[in-house]
Amino acid sequence: MNRSCFAAALAAAAMVASPFSVRAADAAKSPSASAPSPKQLARGRYLLTVGSCNDCHTAEFGPRDGKVPEKDWLLGSGSLGFSGPWGTTYAPNLRLTLSKLTEAQWVSFAKNLKTRPPMPWFNLNHWSASDLRAFYQYVKSLGPVGQPAQAYLPPDRAPKPPFIQWPAPPK
Repeated sequence: MNRSCFAAALAAAAMVASPFSVRAADAAKSPSASAPSPKQLARGRYLLTVGSCNDCHTAEFGPRDGKVPEKDWLLGSGSLGFSGPWGTTYAPNLRLTLSKLTEAQWVSFAKNLKTRPPMPWFNLNHWSASDLRAFYQYVKSLGPVGQPAQAYLPPDRAPKPPFIQWPAPPK
């Protein structure tokens, strides 16, 4: 499972949870400050697909063999958690996360992301700025942002099912 999108979302959720001001100047500097082109939106959708973002960020995507309407994509993992030595993480609602960032802020955030497992933030760090902008524009085009995902649980708090138990790293 490619977890690049999961990592981005986890980190983005942490960022959005903190006080944050959106500056109009950032949007003005963005190469995609105008309406995205159909080509850019198609590229963003492609990256979401090959990055397997829906696997974690769309509730019931795997159990439904990917047959989840596009209008329901990237609204968060629902009740499914990922539990391990770090605690339990829930894939954030990427629509909500990106709605609170300018395109320029998202690119910077994704390029510098470091977060908890199972998100492979190290993969997202290597996406090109133009790919990150395409992803941003596609996610923004999906529609209503929905509700926040469940909050992270520290290691001393047991998650309620369902959750995937991640193995401890080798010693």
